[in-house]
Amino acid sequence: MGIPEELGKYRPLSYFQMMEVSLRELLVEKGVVSEAEMAQAMQEIRARGPERGAKMVARAWLDPAYKERMLANGSQAAEELGFEVPGLKLIVVANTPAVHNVIVCTLCSCYPRMLLGLPPDWYKSHAYRRRVVREPRAVLAEFGTEISEAVTIRVHDSTADMRYMVLPLRPAGTEGWSEEQLAGLVTRDSLIGVKTANNP
Repeated sequence: MGIPEELGKYRPLSYFQMMEVSLRELLVEKGVVSEAEMAQAMQEIRARGPERGAKMVARAWLDPAYKERMLANGSQAAEELGFEVPGLKLIVVANTPAVHNVIVCTLCSCYPRMLLGLPPDWYKSHAYRRRVVREPRAVLAEFGTEISEAVTIRVHDSTADMRYMVLPLRPAGTEGWSEEQLAGLVTRDSLIGVKTANNP
């Protein structure tokens, strides 16, 4: 007798998925949070995009003092704008004409969700996690991002208690733009480093 079709589509949970389910059930069982509170928190996370990270970048493009603080302590800079980074160290790395930064998590998919929303599927894939470390220039080219051989590419590996975010170069032709206008040029992919900020 074969496996019923409706059951065949289910796969065993990964180690990290089992840990997440176990922790969630334990928190509910102990009364730390309710099922409704957990569902509300998950809904908020799923609805979040990269707007918070984009706001930080736009502020840094306009305010050199804020940029300096952000590069010195990303977590505090996020909190300055009212964005909590609970229990994590946020490191912001700045692209320059000589250096392009890209982010990965080689162990799992650690990612600054509180600032960028949920990670894209490709960020969590084994292919991206393995290849971007070995051949970052080739991987970026697959995203349509051609980086000159004269530019150094630095790959930063996130960890369970440390997250990275890229401060992309400000596009030319944006002189006199407002913070809101500038934030509109910042994409999730430019905050990860696989792309540059959009041109005006």
